[in-house]
Amino acid sequence: MTDIQQTVYVVEDDEAVRDSLELLLKSDGKAVKTYPSATDFLGDYSEDMAGCIVLDIRMPGMDGMELQKKLNARHSLLPIIFVTGHGDVPLAVDAMKEGAVDFIQKPYREEALLEKIESALEQDREQRKTLGERQEIVRRIKTLTPRETEIMERMIAGQANKVIAIELDISQRTVEIHRSRVMHKMGTHSLAHLVRMVLSVKDLIDVG
Repeated sequence: MTDIQQTVYVVEDDEAVRDSLELLLKSDGKAVKTYPSATDFLGDYSEDMAGCIVLDIRMPGMDGMELQKKLNARHSLLPIIFVTGHGDVPLAVDAMKEGAVDFIQKPYREEALLEKIESALEQDREQRKTLGERQEIVRRIKTLTPRETEIMERMIAGQANKVIAIELDISQRTVEIHRSRVMHKMGTHSLAHLVRMVLSVKDLIDVG
């Protein structure tokens, strides 16, 4: 899978803080893009963005929590690190229940923030790797003919070749041929592996 350029998206209404974060991240060798408001970021958001978000929890207009909810509704994969002020810890805990990966309280040590960002970027890489693998499984399933799909569904339901042959009114040899083609197209020699593959993409495709 080709490596995707990861970017740290900083959403912060305080210009001085925004600029200092941009300088810090660039000096650490990271690609960074800054936004003065949650609305600006949301207007720029696309599902192919890779990296993480450093998000101020309290901002005028749309706050960080509201942006998080809107991103969740769009099934965003971008890990979020909330930056909180004194007394915002309960809010940060709520944000983590909604899927934020971490939060850091002002004033923070730059090294601590960079560690959290590195961890979030690693999570993003792992999520995208898993998603890529699942999309490849879906691609393979779509190469099956309708009859092969039907045979595969019965295979993962645990039906023996003889039973499949009787229920579909075809010869057992024909079932074996289709079964072999299914395994070849799906790139596996193990029925248990095939079952795991198909179950892993149940939410992406209607099979089984």
